[in-house]
Amino acid sequence: MTDGELSVFLSRMQFGFTIAFHYIFPPLNIGLGLLLVAMEGFWIKTGKPVYKELARFWALAFGLMFAIGVASGLVMEFQFGTNWSNYSRFVGDVFGSALAAEGIFAFFLESGFLGVVLFGWDRVRPKVHFAATVLVALGAHFSAIWIVVANSWQQTPSGFHLVEKDHITRAEVTNFWEVVFNPSSLDRISHVYSAAWLAGAFFVLSVSAYYLLRNRHVEFAKAGMKIALIVAAGGALLQLATGHKSGVTVSRYQPIKLAAYEAHFEKEAPAGMWLFGFPDMEKQEVKYGIQIPGMLSFLAYNDRSAPVKGLLSAPKEDWPAVPVVFQTYHAMVGIGMALIALSWLGVFFWWRGTLFEKRWLLWIFVFAVLGPELANQLGWFSAEMGRQPWVVQGLLRTAAAGSPSVPARDVIISLIGFGLVYALLFALFVYLLNEKIQHGPGEPAVREQEHKAGIIKEGHRA
Repeated sequence: MTDGELSVFLSRMQFGFTIAFHYIFPPLNIGLGLLLVAMEGFWIKTGKPVYKELARFWALAFGLMFAIGVASGLVMEFQFGTNWSNYSRFVGDVFGSALAAEGIFAFFLESGFLGVVLFGWDRVRPKVHFAATVLVALGAHFSAIWIVVANSWQQTPSGFHLVEKDHITRAEVTNFWEVVFNPSSLDRISHVYSAAWLAGAFFVLSVSAYYLLRNRHVEFAKAGMKIALIVAAGGALLQLATGHKSGVTVSRYQPIKLAAYEAHFEKEAPAGMWLFGFPDMEKQEVKYGIQIPGMLSFLAYNDRSAPVKGLLSAPKEDWPAVPVVFQTYHAMVGIGMALIALSWLGVFFWWRGTLFEKRWLLWIFVFAVLGPELANQLGWFSAEMGRQPWVVQGLLRTAAAGSPSVPARDVIISLIGFGLVYALLFALFVYLLNEKIQHGPGEPAVREQEHKAGIIKEGHRA
């Protein structure tokens, strides 16, 4: 491996590490934004102090995640210029417009009104504060739109033409709206949104279940769990529907990625769907697995006998890392199905009136907060590794996208530096979040309400 190839490999590791860390926070912010609107909306409608305290408590968690997310996200954009100069030169015209729109229409909206949400409870009227909460939630959602649009353009590029000058080829925008509404953007945005709503809902479910198990802030926890469970149940089903729609789009525009997802090797033949297994690249088969025959053909084309393009329809140098992509994709799907079952099991026991008595289920909810986060990470790994070796599908290979002037040793130094800084950031995040959770809600009206109901016991005061 030459120094240039090693530099590209290490730059991929660095970018993958930084984006994986950053992507812990935006889905939680988007999901919490929706939940904050619901919580504060219930307070405006009913006047019950428990809903106000829910909104105040979770707004502080939102603010913490927003701060860490911004700090970790800025690093990614700098890497475009430092580690990926050829890539930046190629996509600069396309990405410049999308990222500028993200800053103007999303970041400033979210950050501008976040101060009102965090510090304006006793300074502005309730409906004005609610309007600020809605705008913050919209800002978080708008931010995802432009980032996903930029990434989706790499998957299914459209609305551009190639311009060559001084032996340098660039993609230039010919139709901005074709860039925005490229073939995969709407499917991927809807899938990201439903995943984010699920992440936010299970975060609230986890903390609420923890309080119930400790018999602390019981009315607060019950109210939060009910709102979160509604969002989780709806988000889980939407995740399934939008995932299917996204898969259909992949089958049309990125058939080799779909083939890698299911380790489908035949050049063009009906394909099944594996529940699990281990791809054997030498024998070009899946070992120790269980398959539903014809299911991939049915999901992609509504016909169990429809031919699906396989890996052998493309040169081997255009194949992604099939064993890794296969496992990350199936792990994501498995977690998603488990979250659907868990969400609707909670709804069932809520309907039966026994939800808060099921301590075993509450314990599952406490740890299930990891489920959506893992599924989100695995989903991005599948999508991004599945289009390799292309950084822009069919136009620019990853191997040619790096910075020729950056030696491997410099990337190693920066990778170690980022690792240390991000470890400190994550430790700070966990410490501050744990402090807030242990402290619990601080609204006197809620504590008084719980006292009257005889809920707070001696030694467990908020």
